[in-house]
Amino acid sequence: MSTLARRPGPSVRTRVTQHTDAGPRAHEDRLASEEPLEIRLAAGGAPAERVWVTMRTPGHDFELAAGFAVNESLAAPSEIARVAYCTDTELDREQEFNVVTITVTGPTDIAHRHTAQSAGSSACGVCGKDSVAAVLDVRSAPAWPGAIPAPHVIRGLPAAMRERQKLFDRTGGVHAAALADADGRLLVVREDVGRHNAVDKVIGAQVLAGEPHSAACLVVSGRAGFELVQKAVTSGIGSLVAVGAPTSLSVRLATESGLALFGFTSPRRCVQYA
Repeated sequence: MSTLARRPGPSVRTRVTQHTDAGPRAHEDRLASEEPLEIRLAAGGAPAERVWVTMRTPGHDFELAAGFAVNESLAAPSEIARVAYCTDTELDREQEFNVVTITVTGPTDIAHRHTAQSAGSSACGVCGKDSVAAVLDVRSAPAWPGAIPAPHVIRGLPAAMRERQKLFDRTGGVHAAALADADGRLLVVREDVGRHNAVDKVIGAQVLAGEPHSAACLVVSGRAGFELVQKAVTSGIGSLVAVGAPTSLSVRLATESGLALFGFTSPRRCVQYA
């Protein structure tokens, strides 16, 4: 096998454009790294089998894998004999540090609870994917053909959505998502304890109403993780506006898919990543 590729770090550099009342300013910024991690389990001398694929910030991967195995009752701590990066010759160099194999001394039940859920669950759009490569294999709708909101309009979208977050006013414990047109008019707003669920709700609301579920803009109350960019691309959204930060993988997918991506959005500024 070839020499292992350079291990991804917890953050990466990127170039961004910050939009404020003073105008646009280009500068360098840093993104939290987001990469898929495939966990495999080898027991009883049998070949390793995939048990889970999750998104994570690279670093402490062996600890993550070992903790997962114990917490999911796949192995007792004393049964973990070895944790190592996979040396599968079929892996791309880019993924050599994204697959970890746990070798255990005792028998284990590979068909744990996540195996049954993976086919129909995955509200986040990632959990239960069958391989690392499949995580990046995103089904894209036709690209958004129209305009997207101008930066000064984008900076006002989270505040406009916040005014319609009635459940958050009562509980303080839910996320929100909204679809907006190019002029900043909110088409639909939904709330949920899961930010991924909130996005699914606004898309579903349009579908069930017989309206187009693609739109100029998707607004989310939290960060712009890969799974939210994935949903936007799948639905043919023109832009994604987040209150928080994006991750490295979300910027990569947005750039490759032609999705305009904005983070750290407030009345004072928004930062454009793609």
